[in-house]
Amino acid sequence: MMQEAGLVIIGASYAGMQVADAARAKGYQGRIRLVGEEAFSPYQRPPLSKGLLLGKQTPEALTIRAPAYFEAQRIELLLQTRVESIDRAAKTVQLEGGNAMSYDWLVLATGARCRQLKLDEPSVSGVYTLRGLDDALAIQEMAQTGRKVCVVGAGFIGLEVASALNQKGLEVDVLDAGDRVLKRSVPEVVSHYFEELHAARGVRLHQGAAVAAMESDAQGAVKAVVLSDGRRFECDAVVVGIGVDANDELAQQAGLHCEQGVVVDACGRTADPFIFAAGDCARFPNPYGADPQEHLRLESIQASNDLAKAVASVIAGAPAPYSAVPWFWSDQYESKLQIAGLRIDGDEAVLRGDPASGKFSLFSLRQGSIVCVHSVNKPAEHLLARKLIEARVSASPEQLADEQFVLKQLLAGA
Repeated sequence: MMQEAGLVIIGASYAGMQVADAARAKGYQGRIRLVGEEAFSPYQRPPLSKGLLLGKQTPEALTIRAPAYFEAQRIELLLQTRVESIDRAAKTVQLEGGNAMSYDWLVLATGARCRQLKLDEPSVSGVYTLRGLDDALAIQEMAQTGRKVCVVGAGFIGLEVASALNQKGLEVDVLDAGDRVLKRSVPEVVSHYFEELHAARGVRLHQGAAVAAMESDAQGAVKAVVLSDGRRFECDAVVVGIGVDANDELAQQAGLHCEQGVVVDACGRTADPFIFAAGDCARFPNPYGADPQEHLRLESIQASNDLAKAVASVIAGAPAPYSAVPWFWSDQYESKLQIAGLRIDGDEAVLRGDPASGKFSLFSLRQGSIVCVHSVNKPAEHLLARKLIEARVSASPEQLADEQFVLKQLLAGA
C-alpha cells in the first residue's frame, strides 16, 4: 500500500520544527517529514553566540524536542539528508543519492548561510563563521587555547562573539567597515552605548576597517589580518560575522519568485499554492513595516515562529496570516538589548532614561505613532512596548521622555 505524501519540510531548522509543531497543534493529521542536512535534531540557534560560547549552556540543552516527541507526534525526522531539486509538476523533491519524495504540501525552511570575505589569497585555517552548532563548537574549542582574536563585523553576531570571547579571557579586536557598530539595526544612541560597553571591557573597536588580506604562517594558519589602509592586526584566529544570505537556491531552481529570499505572502505561500517558505529564507509582507506591502526578510526567532504558525494554519485548513509585532534581542556582557517593532531612517527618536545608568529605552515615532522601541536592561518596558506598537498608540515626545509618566496610560486610550 502506497503511503500518503503529506507535508514535507525542507530544513530541520527552528522554523521547520515550528511548522511541524504548529501543523499538529492546529489539527493536521497527515504525514509529516522533516528533512535536514545537519546531523543534529532541531535546536535553538540564539544561544550559539551567547550561552553556549560562554559555557553556560550545553549542546544538549539547545535541542528543541526530545526523540520521544517525534514518535508521539508522528513526525519523521530525516537528518543528514540533502534535497537537490524540486519538481513542481510531479510534486516531488529529489534527494541526494537518487531517492525521490512526494509531497502534498512543501515548506522551505532552509535558513541562511554566512557571507564570506572576498579575498584573493587561498583560504587559511583558523578562520571561523558562526551559523550552526558545529561552528559554535569549533569556536568554543579555539577559545580554549587562543589568545588574540580578530572579529570581522560589528553586527549582532560579531559583538556577541566579541563579548563571549572577551569574557573567556581572549584579547579581541573588532574590525568593521562602517562608522559605528550595529549601524544597520539600531539608532546612534544605542550604537554608542554598546561601543562604550565593549571598550570598557577592553575590546578594541576599529571602524572604517575594510579587510584586504590575511597572512598565514608556514602551516597555513592565520597569523594576521591586514586592512586596505595598511593597518595590520596579529591574531590566532578570525571570526567573520558580516551578515547572511538566504538559502533560496532550491526555490530559484524551481522557478519560484526570489529576491534575496523566497517571496511569500502573509501566510507564507509562494506563487505555487502547494509550496511555502518560513524562517530566515522567507521574504514576506510585515504589517508593522513602513510599507505594509513591502516584503521583508527578518532574521529572528519571533519571525520564524510566527510565520511558521501562519504556514501551518493554511495546511490545517484555517488560514491565519502573520500579524505579530516583530521583536529581537541581543545579550552582551551584563546588558540585554530588546527591540520591538521596525524603524526606518527619519523616524523621530525620543530617549527615556540615561544610557550612562545602563538602563534606558529609545522610542521611535512616525507621524506621532510609536513604531519601534530599543530597550537596554528594561524588560518590562520592552514587553509594554510590544503592546503599544500593536495598538498603534500615539504619544508625544514629552510623555515618552518623562520617566515619571506611566506608559500604561497610553493603552487606555488605544
